[in-house]
Parts: sequence; C-alpha cells; structure tokens
Amino acid sequence: QAQLVESGGGLVQAGGSLRLSCAASGRTFSSYRMGWFRQAPGKEREFVAAIRWSVENAYYADSAKGRFTISRDNAKNTVYLQMNSLKAEDTAVYYCAAQSPSSSSFDNWGQGTQVTVSS
Repeated sequence: QAQLVESGGGLVQAGGSLRLSCAASGRTFSSYRMGWFRQAPGKEREFVAAIRWSVENAYYADSAKGRFTISRDNAKNTVYLQMNSLKAEDTAVYYCAAQSPSSSSFDNWGQGTQVTVSS
C-alpha cells in the first residue's frame, strides 16, 4: 500500500494559480491510477483528475477541463495538479488518491491539503 502526502495548498485570489503535489512512498504498482479529489464545505467529495503511472494519459472532471492539468514525475514518485484560473468554487480540501489494479475504486488516500480561493 502506498502512502500519499499532499502539499502545495494555500490561499490565492480568484484567477490565480496553484500547483499541488502528491508524494507517494511505499509499494506502488506501475499500473496504479493516481487521482485528485476535492471536498468543499457542505459538499460531498468529488473527482477532479486522474493519471496512470505507466502511460501518458489523463482524465478530468468537467469542472477541471481547460483549467487544471494533472501530471507525474515517476522518478520522484510524485503526481501534480496544476490549477489555473482558479474560482471561488474551487475552494476545498484536495486529496490525492490511488487505485490499485485489484480495485475498481480509489481506496488509498492522503490526508489532504487546503486550497482557498478568495473572490
């Protein structure tokens, strides 16, 4: 099981940018899918973006398309989420997660990092 640690959150103004990092340690399979989720106050956790370690593909929620970019650095076992054109509704705790080959869902989670976007 991989251990995931998020960093890079903070306070930004609307229209600004922020890059989140997710450092993975422990056992990580090349076939894992890595993802970013977020949970805003009073709302359920939602999917943001995902990427595989092994191939250059990415998937985005509609809310993230055109503004957010997920990327990876396999040598550093790190996944990034570049967030541009941030909006107040992007305010949330952002979580890094991993989906193992034997699971149909993301079941390995980090502790989260707070992103606050002021208007």
